Amino acid sequence: MSATVQEKAKTGTGAGAQQSRRGKLRLHHPLTPYALCAPYVLLLLTFVIGPAIFGVWISLHDWDYLLPQRPFVGAQNYIDLFDPESVISERFWVGMSNTGIFTVASVPFLVVIPLAVALLLNRRFPARTFFRAMIFAPFVLGIAVVGVLFNYLLETDFGLINAVFEFFYRLLDVVLPLAPYEPIGWTQTQPWAWVALVGMTVWWTLGFNTVIYLAGIQGIPNEQYEAAEIDGAGWWGKLIHITLPGLRMVMIFIITTTILASANMFGQSYLVTNGGPGDSTRTAIMVMTQEGLREFKMGTASAMSYVLAICLAIIAVINFLALRERKP
Repeated sequence: MSATVQEKAKTGTGAGAQQSRRGKLRLHHPLTPYALCAPYVLLLLTFVIGPAIFGVWISLHDWDYLLPQRPFVGAQNYIDLFDPESVISERFWVGMSNTGIFTVASVPFLVVIPLAVALLLNRRFPARTFFRAMIFAPFVLGIAVVGVLFNYLLETDFGLINAVFEFFYRLLDVVLPLAPYEPIGWTQTQPWAWVALVGMTVWWTLGFNTVIYLAGIQGIPNEQYEAAEIDGAGWWGKLIHITLPGLRMVMIFIITTTILASANMFGQSYLVTNGGPGDSTRTAIMVMTQEGLREFKMGTASAMSYVLAICLAIIAVINFLALRERKP
C-alpha cells in the first residue's frame, strides 16, 4: 500500500515538474515570434514583393520617369509585345531567341562538367583542398573583372587565345602544309561569339555548381557504395544506380538555378560582344535595359520583364515535374 502511494507521489511530482518546465518555456510574450520575424518580413516586402507589385503597376502605364504625366494604357504594353507590326515586338523576341540560344548552349555544360569535376574532387589525392579552392575561385570575381579579362584573352590580333591557336597551327604546318593562318574573330563573327560567351560563362560559374554537387555526393552514405562493391558493381554501376539517384534533388536545384541564371545573362554579352555581331548576342535583359533606361519606356520594359518571368516560371515547373521522384 505504502509503495503504491510512493509511486503515485513520484508520478505526481514528475508531472508537476514537467508542467513547471513547460510553464518556464512559455514565459515569452505571444507576440515575440512575430516580432522576431518582423525585420525579415519588412525586408521581403520592401525589396521583393513591393517592387514586384509596383512593376506590374508600371507595366500598365506609358511610364516615362522624366515626365510628370504617365497615362494608364492597361494591357497595351503586353499586346504590343505580341503584335508583329509593333516597333518593339521584333526587338524583344530577337532578344528572347538569343536568350534561348545561350541557355540551351550553356546549361548542359554547367550541369555535366561540374558533376564530373565534383566526382574527381571527391576522391582522395594530394592537394585536394587546394584544387577545390581553385575551382571555386573564379566564381567570386565580379562580372566586370571577368569581362575585362576575357576582352584581352579574346582580342583578335593580340589576344592570348588566338596566340596559342596560332602557335599550335604553325607547329602542325611544319608537318602538314596548311593554308595561311587566319585569326578567329571571337567577338566579331558567329558562331564564335556564342562559343566565347558560353566558354567564359562556364569558366566563371563552374565552381558554384561543383561545390553544390560535392556537398550532395558527400551526403550519400558510404554503405551504399560498399554494398554495391560486394554485388560486383563497377564505377559506372555506382554512378547510375547510387550517385545520380542520390543527387536527384541536388540536380533539380542546379538545373533550375542554372536555367534562371543563364536566361538572365547580361554582363557577359554587354561587356564582351556588346550584343554583336549585329544583334545576334543581344539578350532579352539587354533589350529591357535599353528600352527602359535609354529610351525611357519603363512601362514597356516592365511588361517585357514579366513576360520573361512567366516563361521562366513555366520552365521551372516543367523541370521540377520532369525530375521529381515517381513512386511505383
